[in-house]
Amino acid sequence: MTSDSHLEKMLEQGEFAVTSECGPPRGADAEVIKKKGELLKGTVDAINVTDNQTSVVRMSSFSSCILLKQMGIDATLQMVTRDRNRIAIQSDILGAAALGINNILCLSGDHQKFGDHATAKNVYDMDSVHLIQTVKHMRDEGKFLGGDELKGVPKLFIGAAANPFADPFESRVVRLAKKVAAGVQFIQTQCIFNLERFGQWMQLVRDRGLHEKVYILGGVTPMKSVGMANYMKKMVPGMDVPDELIARIKGVEKDKRAEEGVKIAIETIQQLKEMEGVRGVHIMAIEWEEMVPRIAQEAGLLPRPQVA
Repeated sequence: MTSDSHLEKMLEQGEFAVTSECGPPRGADAEVIKKKGELLKGTVDAINVTDNQTSVVRMSSFSSCILLKQMGIDATLQMVTRDRNRIAIQSDILGAAALGINNILCLSGDHQKFGDHATAKNVYDMDSVHLIQTVKHMRDEGKFLGGDELKGVPKLFIGAAANPFADPFESRVVRLAKKVAAGVQFIQTQCIFNLERFGQWMQLVRDRGLHEKVYILGGVTPMKSVGMANYMKKMVPGMDVPDELIARIKGVEKDKRAEEGVKIAIETIQQLKEMEGVRGVHIMAIEWEEMVPRIAQEAGLLPRPQVA
């Protein structure tokens, strides 16, 4: 045990973990985060807050995590390297730990050309693997990257993302192995719609024994509509949305398609629970947080276990 993370305790004690996430507002209204926190509280073990996702400016993940922390929620700080050099990164790591944030998700971040400030200068002083190494070095060695001693070690549970579906497929597990070697402790995957493909990836993970070295949480997103499914299939890089899934949603009456999307998400979770090496799920209900408690309930994930 390296942190005060509730999520880490759940995983260490062998429980099937449930996490979710919320996107911060495009403004300074704290009530947006508080409302989302209330919707998810008690249903999940930790809540991620995205860090200017898709390179669109939003309230910071840092401040949003503090708002969730004040509500008694175990928050996961998402940190992208796109916007920070190693000085700012180390500073934010210390600040987050000092304010009681227990989990960090290390990401490179979407390129700024996809966002609302396409001409902004990116930084990328390091990538996600180097960020994992940085957090681990500061926590375990008690030193800055420059070699100076820390006065107060940041005890953080270290996470990262994995995309089992991007090409080339064979390199996906190699990338995961690099993150494991760098010191990652838990992984949240890209949204899983193609369970057969995900199963192939997990087999490669097990072949390398990586499932015994890192906690893997499968990403699940309920589809609201055929339009959402088509958008994710065609416009989101590295997303694998099978035509059969789209046809299934399209095959029901228009006013029942969101309900069908929820059913698919529940079925996906039930199958992931039976898959060797999957230690939890990360439910990403994009601007649909009110649906997460129902999904968790019907997937047999509630009530959440209590851990010491």
